[in-house]
Amino acid sequence: MTEIQKHYQETVVPALMKEFGITNAFAVPRLRKVVINVGVTQPQDPRARKQILENVRDQIKVITGQQPVITKASKSIASFKLRAGDPLGVKVTLRGTYMWEFLQKLISVALPRVKDFRGVSSKSFDGTGTYSLGIEEQIIFPEIEYDKIDSIRGLQVIMVTTTESDEQSRRMFALLGMPFEKKDN
Repeated sequence: MTEIQKHYQETVVPALMKEFGITNAFAVPRLRKVVINVGVTQPQDPRARKQILENVRDQIKVITGQQPVITKASKSIASFKLRAGDPLGVKVTLRGTYMWEFLQKLISVALPRVKDFRGVSSKSFDGTGTYSLGIEEQIIFPEIEYDKIDSIRGLQVIMVTTTESDEQSRRMFALLGMPFEKKDN
C-alpha cells in the first residue's frame, strides 16, 4: 500500500464522511482510474511517425510503469490529412497500485518541478466529478532521460472519481494534497 493510499483511507475518508454527512464508508468519493493521454502531431513520413510514437510510448511507460497503447483515428478527415487508422497518440489507463503510485509522484515530485508553479486550476472539473489536468512538459517527471527526448511534449491526465459532485471531488483531491491555486481575494 502506497503512502497516499494509506493517507486516503486513514485521513481523507473520515474527513469526507464528517464534512458531507456520509454514513456509509462505501459512499465516500474514491478515485476510480487515471488516464494519461499524449497526442502526437503528424509527420508525413510513416516511418518517422512510427519512431516518434514508439519513443513517446517508451517515455509514458517509464513514467507510469504500464505499457501504453497507440491510439488510432477512427475516421478520415481530409482537411487534417488524416486517414482512418492513422496513429494519433499514446494512452494508458491506470488503476489500483499503479494509479496511486502515479498520483503520489504527480503531487509530491512532478508538479513542484514546474517552473513558476502557482497551483493547478480548481475549475477543471467536468460536472461529474472528473478532473482533467494538462501538463505542458513531460520532463517534469524525474524518470525521463533528457538524452532520449526528441521533442518536449505535453500530456493530459484525467482523474475519474466515483462521485457525481464536483464539490466532493474537489475536496477529496484537496485532502489528498493536490496543490490547487490560491484565490487572490
